[in-house]
Amino acid sequence: MTPTLHLLLLPLLLSVACGQGLKDKKGPLENKALDVPEQTVVPYPIYQFQVSDPDVTGFQLTGEGHEDIQIAEDGWLYLAEPLDWARNSHYIIGVEALVGSDVVEGPAFVTISVLDINNHAPTFEQSAYAAMVRERTRHGVPFVRVSASDLDDPESPNARLHFSLVSQIPNRDKTPFFQIDPVTGDISITEDGERMLKARESLQYGMGESFSSANLKKKFDDYCTPTQDIPHELNPFYTCLERAESRTRGGDRQEDPDYTLIVRVEDLAGASENALSGITSVKVVVEQNLWVNPGPLTVREHLKAQYPMVIAKVGANQPNASYRLQQKERVALRFPFSITDEGEVLLNEELDREEKDMYILVVMAEDHHGNEVESPMEIQVVVEDINDNSPECGSEEIVFEIQENEPVGSEVGQLLASDRDEAGTSNAMLMYTIETVLPVNGAFSLDAVSGRILTRDMLRRRESTQYTLMINVSDQVFSTMCKVLIKVIDVNNELPLFEKNNYGSLSLAEDSSVGQTVLTVKASDADEPGSGSSEILFEITGNHGDTFAVETDGNGEGRLVIVKPLDFEAFPTYTLRINARNPEPLMAGLDYDSKSSASVFISVMDVDEDPEFQSSTPPSVSVPEDLPVGELLFTADAKDPEGKDISFKMEGDVNGWLVLDAATGAVKTKAKLDRETLEVLELTITAFEQGNPKKATERVYTVRLLDVNDNHPKLKESQAFICTKGPQPVVLRAVDPDSFPFSEPFTFSFPKGKKSPNWEITTVDGSSALLKMKKAPAEDKTFSIPISIIDNQGVGVTQKFEVTVCNCTALGYCYVAPGAHSFKYGMGTTVGILAGTMAFICIAFAIVVHRINKSNEEKKKKAAAAGNGDSEQML
Repeated sequence: MTPTLHLLLLPLLLSVACGQGLKDKKGPLENKALDVPEQTVVPYPIYQFQVSDPDVTGFQLTGEGHEDIQIAEDGWLYLAEPLDWARNSHYIIGVEALVGSDVVEGPAFVTISVLDINNHAPTFEQSAYAAMVRERTRHGVPFVRVSASDLDDPESPNARLHFSLVSQIPNRDKTPFFQIDPVTGDISITEDGERMLKARESLQYGMGESFSSANLKKKFDDYCTPTQDIPHELNPFYTCLERAESRTRGGDRQEDPDYTLIVRVEDLAGASENALSGITSVKVVVEQNLWVNPGPLTVREHLKAQYPMVIAKVGANQPNASYRLQQKERVALRFPFSITDEGEVLLNEELDREEKDMYILVVMAEDHHGNEVESPMEIQVVVEDINDNSPECGSEEIVFEIQENEPVGSEVGQLLASDRDEAGTSNAMLMYTIETVLPVNGAFSLDAVSGRILTRDMLRRRESTQYTLMINVSDQVFSTMCKVLIKVIDVNNELPLFEKNNYGSLSLAEDSSVGQTVLTVKASDADEPGSGSSEILFEITGNHGDTFAVETDGNGEGRLVIVKPLDFEAFPTYTLRINARNPEPLMAGLDYDSKSSASVFISVMDVDEDPEFQSSTPPSVSVPEDLPVGELLFTADAKDPEGKDISFKMEGDVNGWLVLDAATGAVKTKAKLDRETLEVLELTITAFEQGNPKKATERVYTVRLLDVNDNHPKLKESQAFICTKGPQPVVLRAVDPDSFPFSEPFTFSFPKGKKSPNWEITTVDGSSALLKMKKAPAEDKTFSIPISIIDNQGVGVTQKFEVTVCNCTALGYCYVAPGAHSFKYGMGTTVGILAGTMAFICIAFAIVVHRINKSNEEKKKKAAAAGNGDSEQML
């Protein structure tokens, strides 16, 4: 379409479009930013510039895009050719008003941004992909990625791609073995694929072997053992095997893949019926996975066999791999395993479950350089138990005690034998039987399963003071005889008696040390020595706060000791009652009386103590840093035990932010707090007696200042330069003294309503961004660009950033032409230079005057001396 035709059609187009928003596309000749969709019908009116000068006869354009964008004589800017976002996403055009050929107004710069439409279908980087996956690969682990691109605007939904699997060939069971990540294009196998994917069956080749005609014939002869001397090439079984192996191992497997996946990519995130799409195929070959864990293995202990013995075999997917075996546990135990070059795991000697019941073998597969070709494999070897251990009694003689006259059926004790064979199996199941009882049989019964011994008769000491039982403990194979001694002890028919029942009064200083022995008491018991009936234990009543305790060895002597600090103000006196008791119950009808108790009265003497803080642990106070002045932080809660007046003093307030009330211990703010200056204050509060300041106690209080958003992000640098040749983006870096969440990540942008047509900002990370220039100016120029930086909470200010665009030297700095330097001193510098010059002149003048005067004086002296000489000669 010719330009003349364009001009003829433009009025028609304008008249048709009248009332459809063109009135809003008019305005004065000034800088404008306009949006124009790509691929529009032309001519397409963009904007009409109106000027006040009635003599204007036309307009002209400068800058880029003259072949696509033109302007009519009445000021209408219009498209002569459709725009293409993929070719150019924006234009900067200068518009000037003319009277004849003279420019009378302008230029006004117009930035035209081309709006992308979805007119490009996404395309794959390859028309077909090839991939290999091993059977039993873990599901969800990608083994191939398909990639696609779209020529539409990458920042718009038009280029937002979505991947999907269209079909899987073959898929006879309608079970998907493969899946694709819709965003990344990563292809992996499904859970069903992990279980069901199988490679084509083929022969296995050992170390140093490979697929060849000679190796194939040798394996055929080894396994098939031909009975007739038929050449391999004429043997139908061999030729069938050869074809199968050639199909599996020879040639290009991608020509005959196991699966073919059809993959689709759609733009608009695949969420629209109008989305454009592309197709590719992925040919997948399934390889055998020989690296399969044969465990867990079970080996019977003390197995009689020829060692070394093969217990398992592993194989790497790389034929020439070598194998290495090690123990997982890093302990110095014998390791009776090894591995051959062929991957056979060997057991070199008998195992003993009682020594170790399980081994974890770590198998490494490596190439000849020592590099791993497979991930390490852990094989569990469980040692199976056999019945090879006898029951054990635990000691040569087991002793139990029972009081005489206990009722029939009373429990004497329980014999707990053990067996080193595996617990919970028949090998460790024990049975108990009584073989003999001395001196009288039939006095006891025994539970055959639990080993509990019960009385069958009422025992009396006059008949026998002890019994000896021989108990047979057996499993299914072995048995052991255990000796049990049962002692019949005296009935507790005697009371423990104190040597005296009143130990009088004692006085203790309040600061007596913990652990000090206060008193020793003694008691005796006439029951059988060494029995529970004669053993004496001591109890205390009237023991406020459990301040005292009685230590004893059970033989009747007890030491009354202090176990907690004394406190005159809490308990000035104690009336203690010490009771003597036996661990064995008293005979029926006998009760403890006053003869089994003793008393002692203890007075605590007051001591002038230091003031004490009431709380056991010092508080840790957390307050916001914007706490108002005069606000209470905490109150030191100290008191004097004797009730004396105390005062407080404070240390550690290095910034002078706080004030302490010396009388009450209240700590308040007296200045503005600042977390960025000091986050944690450690204050030492001292409480001391007013009448005796040496009586003092210190405690450290911690005050933690919590951050508030009282700072905004600030630019680290406020200026930079860009070379016009090969311009590089400028890095904007900001800092904020606040902590998270009141600081990073920052948001860098232009102020609202002040978006620059020639500059753009791209975020790099939470604290920096790139400032990029789109078009370089025609000459060196300094730009003052407003940058808005807000923190994670939306707090921030607009800051000026100066960018000088200039021609640069070879070293990358702005070039300054010779003679262009201008040094201008300020008023202060100028006055200083003048004053220094005048001072120098005055000093020089004074020196000259001084020398002239000195010279004149010397001349006068010489003249006087000459005159005296003449007079003498005349005389």
